Amino acid sequence: MNAFGEISFVMFIFSVLAGYSLGVFSGLVPGIHTNNFALILLAFSPALSEHGIPVFYVAVMILSNSVAHTFHDVIPAIFLGAPSDDMALAVLPGHTLLLEGRGAEAIRLSALGSAGSVAFAMVIALPLSMLFKTAYSLIQSYLAWILIFIVVIMILTEKGEYVPGQGSLVQWKFKFYALLIFLISGFLGVLAFNTEYMIKPIFSLGEPSILLPLLSGLFGSSQLIISLMSSPVVPAQLDHRLELGRKSIFRGIFVGGLSGSLVAWLPGISSSVATVFARLFIRQEPKKELEICGQHADEKLFLDPAKEFIVSVSGVNTCNAIFALVALAVIGKSRNGAMVVVDGLLGGVELDAPSMLLFFCAVSLTAIFSYFSTIYVGDKIHTKLSDINYPLLCYAVIAILSLIVLFFTGIFGLVIFAISTSVGMLAPFLKVRKSNSMGVILLPVILYFL
Repeated sequence: MNAFGEISFVMFIFSVLAGYSLGVFSGLVPGIHTNNFALILLAFSPALSEHGIPVFYVAVMILSNSVAHTFHDVIPAIFLGAPSDDMALAVLPGHTLLLEGRGAEAIRLSALGSAGSVAFAMVIALPLSMLFKTAYSLIQSYLAWILIFIVVIMILTEKGEYVPGQGSLVQWKFKFYALLIFLISGFLGVLAFNTEYMIKPIFSLGEPSILLPLLSGLFGSSQLIISLMSSPVVPAQLDHRLELGRKSIFRGIFVGGLSGSLVAWLPGISSSVATVFARLFIRQEPKKELEICGQHADEKLFLDPAKEFIVSVSGVNTCNAIFALVALAVIGKSRNGAMVVVDGLLGGVELDAPSMLLFFCAVSLTAIFSYFSTIYVGDKIHTKLSDINYPLLCYAVIAILSLIVLFFTGIFGLVIFAISTSVGMLAPFLKVRKSNSMGVILLPVILYFL
């Protein structure tokens, strides 16, 4: 028995499988985000309740969807060049491995990072919850300055695209671009939130949110349009054995998991921002002092940092999704779109220990299913890519996103969607991290707390 009454085992497993299936779909199809399914499930929750599916099971679906998505979204990021915001920083090392014929190994490393972060989250959930429950009032007092510090770190660590022969001062150009994108997206967010009252949805299925057109444009359609400008070519792939030391794997899981779990408590900080911090602790250059004999020594020295970074990025994303739920339970704050929907579904019902245990069971089951399905798809996808009409897929997703935005936010939302799509294309064109576009949320939050 928990806060939601008697729980049906069959219904619970069905909810996990349904959410897992949605997560596989949203992870594999570029431009589809977990927030899209969360909003759709929220809209249909009254009808589901009438058919005997209480809101608790809908919340389980949303959580399972979020976790499964973090496992599978690495596949289009690496093989199709269409990363979500969360996986954007994994694209370069992922493509490095892909071009070396190790795409399947990159997928296995990502699955390992995500699965390891789930185990890591289970271990630190209780102590971290106690820490933040005690310290959150103090953190909230200085929240604006904490967020400003994070933004400064984001911008100062921006290195842009390395081009041989360029001087050291070129990095300041990329830092300026990062600041410019942060400010442009930030002022777009301020404008959008201040004019949210202008949203007139065609279908009123709940409280409309300006985040739908903002995030769908910045991190969905914009990346799809960029992807349409190139023709993905997948070279012949080698076997998919893991060739990374245990020390590097555990370090990647630890750094990624810790970064993802810590930032989940702060408003406006996505897992893409946490990845920036994880990157500071992952070796970016080959270890010169490491002696390796054989003809593949240089290749191993070069690829190991890329592999460890992929483990770390995946750990960030999955741990962040889990701790967004923990933050909702402990401090009552929703830190991402999916948890905003879950909070609305539960209607202020306190998440007690039995409820959290059930949610963690859902996370664990989803992680097990996702680990094996991610590896399976990663091993097979390179042989199937020739059968996929990738441009048609991108156009179809853009059209679907546009219709969703139009239906749920009206003409004004569609205008915001078009503007945010244009802004979202700036980072790839200027060769800087797309996480700088998180200014769309960070700047309004900073101004609110100042």
